[in-house]
Amino acid sequence: MITPDAERTLNTFLGVNTTLSEHDIVLEAIVVSDYVYFEAYMVMSPTSRTAAIRIREIAEQNGVKIAASLSDSGVVLDFRDDLREMFGKHIDLLFCNRVEALNWAQTDNLEIAIDCLKKFARTFAITLGAEGALVHDGTQLHTIAPYKAQAVDTNGAGDMFAGAFLFAITQGKDFLTAGKFASLAAASVISEYGSRLNTTKQQQILAQWNNIEQNF
Repeated sequence: MITPDAERTLNTFLGVNTTLSEHDIVLEAIVVSDYVYFEAYMVMSPTSRTAAIRIREIAEQNGVKIAASLSDSGVVLDFRDDLREMFGKHIDLLFCNRVEALNWAQTDNLEIAIDCLKKFARTFAITLGAEGALVHDGTQLHTIAPYKAQAVDTNGAGDMFAGAFLFAITQGKDFLTAGKFASLAAASVISEYGSRLNTTKQQQILAQWNNIEQNF
């Protein structure tokens, strides 16, 4: 349900997260990847959780980085210890929103949450809705300004940010640039209904971004 302020209320459907198992692991795909990406929702199914742990082990053994999204503030509250087991002692790149970060750190202070994330995630991005985002590259915390958008549906904004960010860094972009591109992509998806952008819209965003980069 989408309300006039563009916020959404939903019931989560876990879909494939309930059925994934070690039998679904494709070793050949993992070992040639730059990153493997987990959703926190995987922790809610015993078979998916086991599969995620095995994927993480394979990735670590082959020098593949681990990226993950905290996915949902309720999942963080209810499965925090299980998530730590699934993600491992440290994670290379973590995506979360403000509430998820606060819940992970068990605080109501964002600065404390940031310090907590630095001890667990080598790098991370915290999305802040209309306030933009914070991106930590392992050394410096960057503030990412939001792109102006007429929001009609915020569903998918976090996923779009993560996907665009991963696309950018795997194309050799630095974290500040990746954060700006991810912010642009997230602004685009919230300006229309639905959580995905069609191919034409994706190409328009890439073209818009190329023009922006030329003017940096």
